[in-house]
Amino acid sequence: MNNMQPVKTAISQDSKTWGLILHLAQLGNYIVPFSGFIAPIVIWQLKKEEVGGIDEHGRNVVNWMLSMLIYGLVCGILCFVFIGFILGPALVVINIIYAVMGAIKANDGVIWKYPGTISFI
Repeated sequence: MNNMQPVKTAISQDSKTWGLILHLAQLGNYIVPFSGFIAPIVIWQLKKEEVGGIDEHGRNVVNWMLSMLIYGLVCGILCFVFIGFILGPALVVINIIYAVMGAIKANDGVIWKYPGTISFI
């Protein structure tokens, strides 16, 4: 009988920390406009060669931000039929929850793809 356990690869603390920061950087939009779009991209581009795993985290975050942009535009259009006024705040809550969940997963060394994300890159 084969009792082999899955092999866990060692994830550096540096990778976990930068992954956590990358995911939480999205929340900057709620403090300084557009910083939540700029900061994750800058972190991703500066650290993707230097820190292992950051490239995957960065791709997931950027895909989520682009998906959120599309979802936000749709919510804006749906405001004309009043549905967008309900979906818009729900989208904000989902964005916050996903950013925190992504940060927690990154700190645990897991690369997590946000549910509902459209893959662009």
